[in-house]
Amino acid sequence: MKPEDYSRHQQELAGWAITIETYKLGDVYHCTIANVDPGARFARADGTTREEAERLALAKAERYLSQTRRFTT
Repeated sequence: MKPEDYSRHQQELAGWAITIETYKLGDVYHCTIANVDPGARFARADGTTREEAERLALAKAERYLSQTRRFTT
């Protein structure tokens, strides 16, 4: 199988810059969210539509980022 309907874009969520990647494999859309600065993927979700997969992944990402402490430098 090859990924179809691939998209990648950046936005801000809970004060953090994130990258959202979404693609379709077979009948399932997969979405991963990564922090822009270190590039670490920290939230993933699957769905029957692009919107569903992104909505579920964004909900997880927002929950994780709201728990993350920020230190002033």
